[in-house]
Amino acid sequence: MLFNSLEFFIFLPVVLAVYFFLSLRGQNAWLLVASYVFYGWWDWRFLGLILVSTGVDYIVGLRLRDSFDPAHRKRLLAVSMLTNLGILGLFKYYGFFVGSLAVLLEKFGFQAHFTVLQIVLPVGISFYTFQTMSYTIDVYRRRMEPTGDLLTFALYVAYFPQLVAGPIERAHHLLPILVARRQIRWLDIAVGFELILIGFFKKVAVADTLAPIVDARFLNPSESSGLDLLITSYLFAFQIYGDFSGYSDIARGTSRLFGVDLMRNFNQPYLSQSITEFWRRWHISLSSWLRDYLYISLGGNRKGLHRTYVNLMITMLLGGLWHGASWNFVIWGGLHGLYLAAHKAILSIRAP
Repeated sequence: MLFNSLEFFIFLPVVLAVYFFLSLRGQNAWLLVASYVFYGWWDWRFLGLILVSTGVDYIVGLRLRDSFDPAHRKRLLAVSMLTNLGILGLFKYYGFFVGSLAVLLEKFGFQAHFTVLQIVLPVGISFYTFQTMSYTIDVYRRRMEPTGDLLTFALYVAYFPQLVAGPIERAHHLLPILVARRQIRWLDIAVGFELILIGFFKKVAVADTLAPIVDARFLNPSESSGLDLLITSYLFAFQIYGDFSGYSDIARGTSRLFGVDLMRNFNQPYLSQSITEFWRRWHISLSSWLRDYLYISLGGNRKGLHRTYVNLMITMLLGGLWHGASWNFVIWGGLHGLYLAAHKAILSIRAP
């Protein structure tokens, strides 16, 4: 189910009408049912993937809490990582890697005959996979205590306002909100509807209006002048901002109606004064996730300047691949890695 669909405009009032009359436990149970309906509306079979990730990480979290053997704790973390990344890799990247390998082998004169499965990509799999992985990693690092409440944890993983397009919430922020009684004030309702209206303006009036203009020129670049393509590039920048930021605003506004305040995901990124600042303002939940769980894990900037450049490149290459399973996204991520490394190098030269 999409936010800008007729089904959602019927779905949301029904969920809200029942929600307000329930106890805290009832509210969480009702939101979980609503979340599964919301996600399963497109294809109910993909609910099995969410259930697997939920079950594995819930059990792993409890086992990590009770284990003090470093080797055993690493094995438990590996179970979570292999399960989540295995599901993500199969459904999102199998075709990309097999196809790329076949092309590479053919360039060297080998005839590759791989079986390419026609696998449908489940909506939002990248978002909820990263969200549940962050929970397990934080429990492994003993930065938070795991929850013993399966219902609340399942809701944390599948909470429908941010399920398919983020923001990617951390457990230490969202779980405490879900276990506490929500006091919904008129301010929450007012702010919620304001965010929803702003989000729909960005998504429908800006992004959806610019999309056909941009597509028409980028699909036939030879028919446009250089100046026309340059202007189209700027229009595309506003299109993707309106699309991503608008959807995040709708998610935050919808969640606010339930008394749950999600993190801000975009903070006027095009007003940034550097590429580093841009990535602190653009898709904040993803960029901070990549920083905390990938870049810092690789060593961050603690192992010298050259290793910092390598870590930035690896992080952004994988960040590009997270956005989509194609070489376009890998190249895009690599370019941003180069931009970040260049900015870091300039700052190091300027430093006294």
